[in-house]
Amino acid sequence: MHSVTAFGGPQGHLGMVMKTFVDRRRDVTKEELIEYVSFCQMLPGASSTQVLTLIGYKRGGVPLAVLTLIIWILPACILMGILSFLVTGIGADNLTTSVFQFIQPMAIGFLAYAAIMAFRIAVNNPITQIIMLVTMGVTYLLFKTPWIFPLLIFMGGAATNFSSKRIPEKEKIKPRQIRWTNIWLFALVFVVAGLLSETARKQDWPHRKAYNLFENFYRFGSFVFGGGDVLIPMMLDQYVARPRAPKFIDSKQNIIRIERSELLTGAGIVRAIPGPVFSIASFTGGIALKDEGKLQQLLGCIIGSVAIFLPSALLILFFFPVWQYFKKFVVVYRALEGINAVVVGLMWAATLYLLKDVSITHLNMVSIFNIFVIAGTIAALRFSKIPAPFIVLVCLLLGLIF
Repeated sequence: MHSVTAFGGPQGHLGMVMKTFVDRRRDVTKEELIEYVSFCQMLPGASSTQVLTLIGYKRGGVPLAVLTLIIWILPACILMGILSFLVTGIGADNLTTSVFQFIQPMAIGFLAYAAIMAFRIAVNNPITQIIMLVTMGVTYLLFKTPWIFPLLIFMGGAATNFSSKRIPEKEKIKPRQIRWTNIWLFALVFVVAGLLSETARKQDWPHRKAYNLFENFYRFGSFVFGGGDVLIPMMLDQYVARPRAPKFIDSKQNIIRIERSELLTGAGIVRAIPGPVFSIASFTGGIALKDEGKLQQLLGCIIGSVAIFLPSALLILFFFPVWQYFKKFVVVYRALEGINAVVVGLMWAATLYLLKDVSITHLNMVSIFNIFVIAGTIAALRFSKIPAPFIVLVCLLLGLIF
């Protein structure tokens, strides 16, 4: 249900996760969820996907974590893959998203609700208040700078280590054997994908684009901090700007080229469907191989889906058990307070950043409805037991009617 109703991107997903898996199902506590979000912000990849993977990991270990990941990404990847065929068949200019016009205000409401709930738990003394405010200001100004998120988390954790008041409960910390399988697999796939891609390029293999595509998306998933807002510009550079460089423009090299209008259509639609924003890789993979035939286009959708999410899964399932061990040490334990305050600041910054693109200050019906949707979403989540999917349905109906 979450995978087919979680609209609004990672900013909206967090509020829905808190409502569904904390308040209603009680799979995790608020404190655990904030810790998961804090931890995932320190890693590259799709953070909302990693948070859900950790919830599955807590409830049923690696098997349930993998199943959770698949169920979460599958609907969005299928929809975006289908969209690649639609764009190929009828053209990007014929697509419309009017029914989704109130989804972004709803996402802001979900995010504001999550920020309010997290604030009550994580920000409770002067130092955490300062960390939250500084994070909010810096993140708002540098929202699309990918390294700002891990940098702020590091600085927030360092700041709360200057106090000796917070220490973990005394217990004997037993040395733990680290399982290196996932990180070695991550590195092996990275190296093999790079070698195959480069060999395919140099020898001009008949289906070299498929090898190039896997390497591109695996690299994106391995290094992208900041979510879809960073992934989309990277794809624009890789598939739109770079192929039009002087050294390629007059050549007949068999490289991947995508039209800007096609990629931007996918970037717009992915914001209006449920699931992770990283599912745009399914769309881009299909568009990248559309000239190779329908089967190759389908293969492109599959390659994009697998390659973009695989690094996130391998990294999270390796580093989280290690994190659970190291957080028992006093330095890490003290850092958690600052890290959690940074996450709250990120939530508020994301809320303000999204508000820039939503009309709420004009004296017209659109602004009135947007304000109504934002306030109504917060109120429904905070003071009622209305399920999150029902709120999404109401917002879609409003978009259909108005």
